[in-house]
Amino acid sequence: MKINIKDDAQAYLADKIPAGSRVILTTDDGSNKYSSLGGSCAIGNKFQLVILKAADPSYTTPLENNVGYEMATTPADAMFLGNGLTITRRHNALALKDDSGMLDGALSVVDWRTVTPETEAERREKMQTIGTKIC
Repeated sequence: MKINIKDDAQAYLADKIPAGSRVILTTDDGSNKYSSLGGSCAIGNKFQLVILKAADPSYTTPLENNVGYEMATTPADAMFLGNGLTITRRHNALALKDDSGMLDGALSVVDWRTVTPETEAERREKMQTIGTKIC
């Protein structure tokens, strides 16, 4: 699977993601340990780039890219991604698109290199609190 990161997005990401970094593209819908959002309204329409310090064995689908990031996603997340996958900068935000159109107009970038992962109970409590506010 390939992803093209346009020049305007590359310039934006240069300050956030160090060259050669390990990055995953994943949903931000509460379905993984990198997301605390919850609620059915978020499934498959919110994404995030997560910077990691080590590979995550769940993210096995490589994303070839034109910037040199070591990038991957999960097979489950790949189902939401089509041909012509692109990250651009639009209205001062990152946009994730494919040939079908806009997938996420506010792609977030999260640095997990220094994050202490939440326990399952902490994450569930956070999801329940946020979930009542987003759907």
